[in-house]
Amino acid sequence: MTQRVELAAVLDRLAIDTLITEYAVTVDDGDWDAYRNLFAPDGRADYRSAGGIEGGADDIAGWLSDTMRLFPMRQHLIVNRRLRFETLDQDTGDTAHVQADYVNPMRFARDDGAASTAPDFVCGGRYAFAALRTHTGWRLRQVVVEEKWRQSPVRHDQSSAAG
Repeated sequence: MTQRVELAAVLDRLAIDTLITEYAVTVDDGDWDAYRNLFAPDGRADYRSAGGIEGGADDIAGWLSDTMRLFPMRQHLIVNRRLRFETLDQDTGDTAHVQADYVNPMRFARDDGAASTAPDFVCGGRYAFAALRTHTGWRLRQVVVEEKWRQSPVRHDQSSAAG
């Protein structure tokens, strides 16, 4: 491998890492226009394992916009990213697949106006991202969520009723 090829591979890795980070930030910030722009024109996402839907980026952004109102505080932590490049139309490096684990603490919206920001719902699992090199940079072709666990702490009123 020449230094130029190695540099191009490093730049692609950084661009894909940025794409995955932007994915997490757009969901956490509720920036649904930016979320849509992360996807290739035929990009799709599948949130069914987490109780959601599967569909195109526009449909998913609409669903997330409605669903995430339940959680005004959310923070995706996407870690352990495994990246591999593949071939598209005989050109090496035009597609990429990323497997990454996530932990997602969230806070339910509260009716009582309490100011606490501590999470009361946490879930975790694994993402499978497929990315495509486009004329506008790397874009998501597919996002599949595999939720593996979720935890919602027992509330005080529930624990005292059991005792």
